[in-house]
Amino acid sequence: MALCEAAGCGSSLLWPRVLLFGDSITQFSFQQGGWGASLADKLVRRCDVLNRGFSGYNTRWAKIILPRLIRKGNSLDNPVAVTIFFGANDSALKDENPKQHIPLDEYVSNLKSMVQYLKSVDVPENRVILITPPPLCETAWEKECLIQGCKLNRLNLVVGEYASACLRVAQDCGTDVLDLWTLMQKDSQDFPSYLSDGLHLSPKGNEFLFSHLWPLIEKKVSSLPLLLPYWRDVAEAKPELSLLGDGDH
Repeated sequence: MALCEAAGCGSSLLWPRVLLFGDSITQFSFQQGGWGASLADKLVRRCDVLNRGFSGYNTRWAKIILPRLIRKGNSLDNPVAVTIFFGANDSALKDENPKQHIPLDEYVSNLKSMVQYLKSVDVPENRVILITPPPLCETAWEKECLIQGCKLNRLNLVVGEYASACLRVAQDCGTDVLDLWTLMQKDSQDFPSYLSDGLHLSPKGNEFLFSHLWPLIEKKVSSLPLLLPYWRDVAEAKPELSLLGDGDH
């Protein structure tokens, strides 16, 4: 006898999703102590957290691939929250890193285009969180560049221009935004300690990002129930009565 027949299957259990879309800072976020991993742990049994981070990518490439990640008409493709976290590569200096560099006006256009696309596939602005790039520690990043045989290819002042542009896009589009660039440097903080190599996040930086992102995510997922009953609440004689309902606790 098939398992489903034996159990008397109920309706399929829809598992909500949070989508993290970004560059390497998102891709690496599922490493031990990463901000994405912390988010997944916080939301376990309430929704899945999907890592769609692409190391080295900029908004020009991101805009192209976004429709391959989320399509209209499939409830499984309709996330309860989406983070869009680009700018660390877009803000690379054109003369030193032309492949990743994206002009500031195009960066703005690409971010707006992605927010508009999400809206067109039934992910409204109030589910979207833009995240600015973090500040850049030039001395630490220059060492990394020299190891790779190139000159310093980013400047914190330039990254700040992209962060400000990201804030403007959020205001224009009506999304939430996390201004990581400003927050990490607020009150003369030792922001290099938030970075592992001058660009990517250290354990402390991951913790900092998660602590500021969680309140924004929590607003969007607060109504989600725990999926499937707590084990003490499962009916002992006939567990099907507890386990084949609508999935909440």
